[in-house]
Order: sequence, then C-alpha cells, then structure tokens
Amino acid sequence: MRYLVTGAASGIGRATVLRLARDARSAGRAAKITIVDVAQAKAKLDAVAEELRKLDAEPLALHADMATADAPARAVGEAVARFGGLDGLVSNAGINRPGALLTYTVEDWDALFNVNTRATWLLAKAAHDALATAKGAIVVTASMSGSNAHANLGAYAPSKAAVIMLMRVLAQEFGRDGVRVNSVSPGMVRTGMSEKAYQDASVAAERAALVPLGRVAAPEDIADAVAFLLGPDARYINGHDLVVDGAVSGNFLGRLPGISKISRG
Repeated sequence: MRYLVTGAASGIGRATVLRLARDARSAGRAAKITIVDVAQAKAKLDAVAEELRKLDAEPLALHADMATADAPARAVGEAVARFGGLDGLVSNAGINRPGALLTYTVEDWDALFNVNTRATWLLAKAAHDALATAKGAIVVTASMSGSNAHANLGAYAPSKAAVIMLMRVLAQEFGRDGVRVNSVSPGMVRTGMSEKAYQDASVAAERAALVPLGRVAAPEDIADAVAFLLGPDARYINGHDLVVDGAVSGNFLGRLPGISKISRG
C-alpha cells in the first residue's frame, strides 16, 4: 500500500492520507505514503506526517510546487526510490484565483492550468511505469465546476473541465497497462481554501440550505470517495468522474423563483 498524494498538508489531501492509513492498519498492513505540498505548508505537512505515524503508517514528506514543470516527476521519483514502487497516485493539489475573464491576467490563467491540470499529466507520466507494475490506480481531484459553468471564477472551471477530460484520456491510454484513472468532483467542501466564506454564519447556513442533503461536505466525505476509487471494490471503474456534491449541482431548477406557484395542468 504505497501512495503519493499531492496537496496533502490540509483539506481533502490530509483527510485522504489519514483514511488510507487507517484502511491499511485495519487490513493489518502499514501504509507507505508520500505526502507532498509546497514549502510554505511545512508546519502543516509535518503535522500530517506525525498523524500518519500514530496510525502506524510510514510517511515521506516532500516539498514540491506542482506549478513547476519538474516538481511532479521529482516527487514521483523520490517516492518510488524510497518505497520501491507505487500502488496509488492522488493528484489533489489545486489553487483558485477568482476573477472575471474580461479582466483576468495571463499569469493567473497559466498558474491555474499549471497546478490544476498540467501537474496531473506530469505526475501520471512519471508514475506510469511504477503503477503499471503494481496494477495501480490514479485519482484526480476535479470539481463540480468542471461540469457546470460558474461566472467570476476565472480559469478555475476551465482548468477543472480540462482535468476531467485529461483523466478520461489517461484512462484510455493507461488502462491498457492495467492502470485505472478516475476523478472525484467535489461540490462545496469546507476546507482552508473556502473557510473564509463560512466565517459568516448566515452565509454558511445559506450554503448548507442549497444542498439537498442539508449540509456542506467535510474533507472526509471526499476522502472516502477517493479511497474507494483507489481500492479493489472499484476494480472495474475506469475513466469515470465521480461527483460527490450532495446533489447541489443538480438543484438549479428547484431554486427557480415561483416554482410553488406553477399550476398543475
């Protein structure tokens, strides 16, 4: 059970590595998990490493910026060298720089595509041989924004739409080598990236009310889906985008004004 997870210092990444470690311990095995995040997240990444040790896992903490072209391959190389192979890759690192496209900058556009899309391709390229040997799997963190247009998020939605298609192409190409590739598209999740919005209690309540299940997701809700797609119960799932949003992205028509006043015909 050898995994590499990017964006592992907090949020969905942290929840994912802890879930994988618990699953391994329950199976009587010790997970070997490479946790990757930017250098600025060192304190948080070190804390996650300590949490993993308490779960009998062996962590390898790496500082690597997925915005750069060389970091993905370097991270994979160090993970494979340390643990002798790789069974699962989770491309989870992501950033967001909201803004209207009319005034958006090329710098911000490129930054989002480098981290949210290109890094997945480069990680997959670097990990292919190790994953093929292990008949392993890749899971990509996408977003409901990759399938639903959202104004004023700049390049975020386009980058997530691109990574969903990238996942599908990788599934076609890597599947021949026994490597499954899937993505998870979260809806609203309370993470460090979105926490500021939830500091306002009224906004938090309004967001929760939009979800048919009545609550915004916790990182653990997404981590559970990631663990499933990496595991043997998903052995015949390949090229699939699993939407984990509590049905919020399908709730638009139910929020149209005047629905209750439409007469029955």
